[in-house]
Amino acid sequence: MSAARLFPLALLALTLTAHAQLSSDIARIADQAHGRVGVACSLPDKALDCNLNAGDSFPMQSVYKFPIAMATLHAVEEHHLHLHQQVRFLPSDLIAPDQGSPLRDEHPQANVDVSIEELLHLAVSQSDGVASDILMRTLGGAGAVDDYVRHLGIHGIHIMDTEKSLGTDVKLEDRNSAEPRAMAALLRLVADRSPLTPEHTLLLLEWMTASHTGDRRIKALLPPGTVVADKTGTSGTARNVTNATNDVALITLPDGRKLALAIFVADSAAPAATREQVIAQIAKAVYDAATH
Repeated sequence: MSAARLFPLALLALTLTAHAQLSSDIARIADQAHGRVGVACSLPDKALDCNLNAGDSFPMQSVYKFPIAMATLHAVEEHHLHLHQQVRFLPSDLIAPDQGSPLRDEHPQANVDVSIEELLHLAVSQSDGVASDILMRTLGGAGAVDDYVRHLGIHGIHIMDTEKSLGTDVKLEDRNSAEPRAMAALLRLVADRSPLTPEHTLLLLEWMTASHTGDRRIKALLPPGTVVADKTGTSGTARNVTNATNDVALITLPDGRKLALAIFVADSAAPAATREQVIAQIAKAVYDAATH
């Protein structure tokens, strides 16, 4: 066989080997979580075998604030809302003390007006549970956000409950769920052909990039200066098992392409530091495969 024919075969063999290595690395890292781990990724013009339980359902926790923000910005574009519109923070919007809300901490008695733009910033950048619940209420409830995601053609993401509901009944935690491949598809949509205007897409990604809730997760082991627009989600721990430790992101590669990555860790008996390290190590493995 000629050298010209051998070269494509050799290249194919190297590609298959690289795919198998990435898949093996992800599975090995995931074992440290002592729970269920789901991974999916997407990169234009490069196939990456990063799927691990990519079609399984995982509890989202605060990851769902990403599609809530998208639905809100869509409502702004449809002129149902506007960014400077003031919405009342009602006493009925207050959530449990152990649920995060800088807005509640600043106004523990509620009864203040907050702009849609500030609510979005708080929900996305600081994972504020009260802010996201007010946005959801303003949109017409969880069903409105769920319908919006379906309208985008994304299946495998389910939004059913508010933060307040989750704080009152732990059994509801699995209802706001996502398949890793569905979340990667939503991220890919935003990166490539966003359903939002360029201005609002940039605003959303800026809020995600400014967040520090995931500093020990996807972005932790990536090269310094890497732009990571991410949204985390974390549950409480009961009987030494944590229901959800998640991070989903658009990672800007050195050549400007955006790598969509979704990592979910569920039902984990590992400590928090280990769960976050699992996410960080998987992200590094995928990043390395994407850039080589």
